[in-house]
Amino acid sequence: MGVLMSKKQQVEKVQKCNAVVSAFKEGLRDRPAPPSRTEEPVVAVEKAVDSTPKPSNAKEVEHEEEGAKPGPSATQQSSAPPKEECKANQEAWSRLRDGKGVEPEDLDKVNQLTPPTFVRPKRGTNDDQPMEVDLNQREQPANEEMCEICEVWTADDLFPCRTCTRVFHDGCLREMGYLRTNALQEMRETAHTATGWSCYYCDNVNLLLTEEEMCSLMETFKQCKIIPESCLVSDEFLQYKHLVSKQLSEKDLSDEQEEDILVQFSALDPEKRGRVEWADFLYHESLSILKKFRTENSLVRLLSAKERDRARAVFTSLDQDKDGLITGAEVRRAQQSWFQKNTKETQSCNVSISHVGPISESSPASSSSERSREKTLLSSEKDENRQVSWQEFLKESVIYILAARPNSSAFHLRPPL
Repeated sequence: MGVLMSKKQQVEKVQKCNAVVSAFKEGLRDRPAPPSRTEEPVVAVEKAVDSTPKPSNAKEVEHEEEGAKPGPSATQQSSAPPKEECKANQEAWSRLRDGKGVEPEDLDKVNQLTPPTFVRPKRGTNDDQPMEVDLNQREQPANEEMCEICEVWTADDLFPCRTCTRVFHDGCLREMGYLRTNALQEMRETAHTATGWSCYYCDNVNLLLTEEEMCSLMETFKQCKIIPESCLVSDEFLQYKHLVSKQLSEKDLSDEQEEDILVQFSALDPEKRGRVEWADFLYHESLSILKKFRTENSLVRLLSAKERDRARAVFTSLDQDKDGLITGAEVRRAQQSWFQKNTKETQSCNVSISHVGPISESSPASSSSERSREKTLLSSEKDENRQVSWQEFLKESVIYILAARPNSSAFHLRPPL
């Protein structure tokens, strides 16, 4: 009740705007339809054309053509008023939309909503400076109360993003064309669970790149002859990585590196279809650029308040003796835990040790050859005695927290085993 009272004025404003919308629609219905073209004028025009004397030479033809250019034809004159009227209607709808009074159900026309302009971030002078994140102070950000698209409040009909504080109507997302039918159904099923759902802003991790980083990535695609919005098979993926390695280090990939690349390909193809979708490939490459060229301090600044709170919960659950330290092996387990979003089972909102436990053998992130497993065992023995503080844990895990943002079931950046 407290929420309803606090939103009373805005609800009244919405109701007034809806009344204006209804009145506007009623006016459109009552407006007489433009006269339709009948067959008689067409016949009359044809007779007039037939009865017109034909010019005797080319000069007369040119003279008639020049005289006919300035004046519009009868068809153009009859079609002009409907176009102007349609444009006026679109402008009226735009004004009503800007007045924040349009409900998703009222938007029965295609493409009435204006897609947002995505502005890429710019690097700040202090981006590489350490950011202090207090372990014991939960931020607990509250979700917004208005739909990000139509800016209308409808209480329980809003679906929150698991990464940011934005909320959305499913009808608005459908009108905008951001989600298809199957994606809309998945959002309805997961948005209010611990699995959660990422909005179109947070799902697209490519938007984390600056203009310069994106231009560099596009140039690499051109040089390697990557066709945008196309799928890649394993050979193409491996060839692309070979070309990138030669460009960056002028060296060929080693057998071990090739093996890791094929394991990453398997992680990007969880359904084992033998190809990687374009969006998954683009997200993987975007994250690879962030990992190579950004400092860990700058990446920590990209985390949302919800992501920082989840990191706090994971670290606290692993720190059983409450001394502020965990082992390196526990860090790796936590890095794998971010991808629990891919499970369809309903999960508890409370993070526990079982929640950050090792992933299953059938998971694409766990597939590896025997040589990789031996290497993993050796590194595990070393990490078992390594003590990691909260700040170190956050910096080591940040790239995998960002990689877990997309709703796709693919592992866009395979965590260490």
